[in-house]
Amino acid sequence: MNELPTGWVTACIRDVADINPKQVFDDHLAAGFVPMSHAPTNFRDKLRFDDRSWGDIKKAYTNFKNGDVIFAKVTPCFENGKAAFVEDLPNGIGAGSSEFFVLRPCNEEVSAKYLLALVKSRGFMREGASNMTGAVGLRRVPKQFVENYPILVPPAVEQIRISQKLDEVLDQVDTLKARIGAIHTLLKRFRQSVLVAAVSGRLTEEWRRTFCDFEEGPVSLKLSDVALEIVDCPHSTPKWQSHGKKCVRTTEFSPGFLDVDAAGFVSEETFAERTKRIKPTEGDILYAREGTVGIACSIPPNVEICMGQRMVLIRAGTRVHPTYLLHTLNSEITLSKVRSLIMGSTAPRVNVKDLKNFEILVPSLEEQTEIVRRVEQLFAFADQLEAKVASAKSRIDYLTQSILAKAFRGELVPQDPNDEPASVLLERIKAQRAAAPKAKRAQKSARV
Repeated sequence: MNELPTGWVTACIRDVADINPKQVFDDHLAAGFVPMSHAPTNFRDKLRFDDRSWGDIKKAYTNFKNGDVIFAKVTPCFENGKAAFVEDLPNGIGAGSSEFFVLRPCNEEVSAKYLLALVKSRGFMREGASNMTGAVGLRRVPKQFVENYPILVPPAVEQIRISQKLDEVLDQVDTLKARIGAIHTLLKRFRQSVLVAAVSGRLTEEWRRTFCDFEEGPVSLKLSDVALEIVDCPHSTPKWQSHGKKCVRTTEFSPGFLDVDAAGFVSEETFAERTKRIKPTEGDILYAREGTVGIACSIPPNVEICMGQRMVLIRAGTRVHPTYLLHTLNSEITLSKVRSLIMGSTAPRVNVKDLKNFEILVPSLEEQTEIVRRVEQLFAFADQLEAKVASAKSRIDYLTQSILAKAFRGELVPQDPNDEPASVLLERIKAQRAAAPKAKRAQKSARV
């Protein structure tokens, strides 16, 4: 912005905070240990820690204490916004991953929460990512970038007002995020309840009374009785390559959907070998029988694929609608049977023989068609809601950055002409630093 808010000044991070300051405490003191996995990504989430003694963690890890701000410097943790205000540590002290930067306010008049908002802002994260150095996969934000990063510094009391307002409004944002996240879970349950109602006959119970001369119920048949083919995948690991024919893995499976775009590639020879027993075609069902057991998906039109490992191909016969069979396999009714058959804890799996003996309820083809129509109608409704939820989540994520941007433009809280200007605060910090005694290397310990 061209004109600074009243009482604000421009500075660098090093003007208001010490970066990675050293500290010394007694080895026997309890402390908090923070691996990178314990650092939150949301603005207001608390920092988690494990209890350790200070002597065990003081040397090989980044040191910090209550009142500091820590943030990740390595990709992708930096871009993911792993950062936190440090509080509630045992004895107020801690250490953590060497991939953390620590910002310690120069004095109590500099708000640590304001510094946290700064490192969580889109501008800082975007510029930090573009200034990373190092090898691919191990790129880091340089300390020099952090030290020299230009910031706008409000008066000390306005920093407090901004921090308090951020806590207030971002708490509301977190509440919205939690509610949005709950909707996704509800929609997952809704889809499963639809499938259970569909394959148990409840979804079309009224339809049978209306359109059938008598209430004709489904019959119980084995999967082998209704499937034209049940073919296991080749028992070998495909030889993968960067291009060629598509070969799918169970990682591309989700209930009802096969992500062909994410599939791997094999050579023409490998493709021919893996399709020797059966060549997957449109409408065939792929079923995960190992690992993520029980996920069934349908092969979409206009694709040419072969099977990888840990899967079975099921081709519906004339007695069952392929999509009805797909819904049956993905329903909790079938999944509960699968769980009872799973063998092995490290590599759960279902034998093809057991799969062939699955008992499924098979109504008339006319009713199967009606079930498929109703399920697709209800799933389309759920898909529309999910799209709206995703859009709302995107807007909420943007809202956090919009709020932070307002804070750094001086628009989140009003300025008070009676506040001491930030320029006076910076001069006081300079004077305090100049008067501070030089650190002594001889000391081995100090008490909190």
